[in-house]
Formats: sequence, structure tokens, C-alpha cells
Amino acid sequence: MLEPHHPTRDQIRLEDVLAALGNPLRMTVLQVLAGGGEYPCGAIVEGVSKSTLTHHWRVLRESGVINQRASGRELLLSLRREDLDARFPGLVATILTAHHSS
Repeated sequence: MLEPHHPTRDQIRLEDVLAALGNPLRMTVLQVLAGGGEYPCGAIVEGVSKSTLTHHWRVLRESGVINQRASGRELLLSLRREDLDARFPGLVATILTAHHSS
């Protein structure tokens, strides 16, 4: 299996992160992953087709929001919290707080 492309910490751009998180499903993914740990791709959001999820994983991965790694026959997802906090201090916490209060 070919390893998916992840931008380096320095390549993560604010506009890409904000655009990626402008989708309600991807915000749900952020909320789940913000709790820490890794999750199998199919265990985060239910009732969505595999092809649609694949698109959302790609957007989140290429924007630098998530890390995707192969583990056997499945892909595990995790939030790139350390990288995001280093690039944009407080951004993830602010987005999560704003989302919870809306």
C-alpha cells in the first residue's frame, strides 16, 4: 500500500486548515480525534459511503489536520495536534470551543 502524502509541519497553511474544517462532517472528525489516540477510518463517522469518507480523509490529510498511517489492512487516523499547535497556537482549542458553543 502506498503511503499517503502528508505536508510537513512548515507546509501546513492556515487557509487550508480552515477550509478543511469548514465542512460539518470534517468538524465531527476533529471533535472525535481531539480526544487523542488513533481511530480506524471506518470507526469515526457512520452512515457515510466509503468513497465520500475517502474524499474527506484526503482533504483533512492534505491540509495537515490529520495523520493517516497503515496498520495491517486498515488505515488509522489521528489529529496532528502537536503540529497544528506549533504552527497556529490555540487554533484547535479555539475552533473546538467555538463549535461547542454554537
